[in-house]
Amino acid sequence: MKYLNYVYEVDCRYFRIVNKNFEKRFLHSFFRKITHLGSASFTISIVLFLILFSTGSTKLAVIASGIALALSHIPVMLIKKFIPRKRPYLVLHDCHVTENPLTDCSFPSGHTTAFFSIIIPFCFYYSVLAIILLPLGFLVGLSRVYLGLHYPSDIVFGCLLGSLVGSVSFILVFQ
Repeated sequence: MKYLNYVYEVDCRYFRIVNKNFEKRFLHSFFRKITHLGSASFTISIVLFLILFSTGSTKLAVIASGIALALSHIPVMLIKKFIPRKRPYLVLHDCHVTENPLTDCSFPSGHTTAFFSIIIPFCFYYSVLAIILLPLGFLVGLSRVYLGLHYPSDIVFGCLLGSLVGSVSFILVFQ
């Protein structure tokens, strides 16, 4: 139990380090925009768009991304049901949160999971894209902490889960 308390304290400390910059105009504008890259509407739309307009083996990478996106939502929903962790803005005092915040459970970050699940097949298929896509994924995750919606551990787990599902989907499609 002491270990879990220590992990939570570290989680809160890093949450506050990121979240305290909430009032900085440039960061606020940047993170409010970039967070939408992990939203359901964006991730589903981009996968559907790419499925319609890609060809050849690129289409296989897109299909792997689509499968990963669909499959990644299942463990996220199950984990949120069985580990009902409250969002940081509901628990911590003096933290900042975006307008109209989500009220469902915090763990794991669905935005981060979704984004990593769709980019990993592309990172495998077009390895040079990893230079752009992986930092973008980390920024999506960071935006969720900045906006007061997730603890850092929610992001780390979402990144790992999305990467795992994206990797498995890539392997299944390209076997």
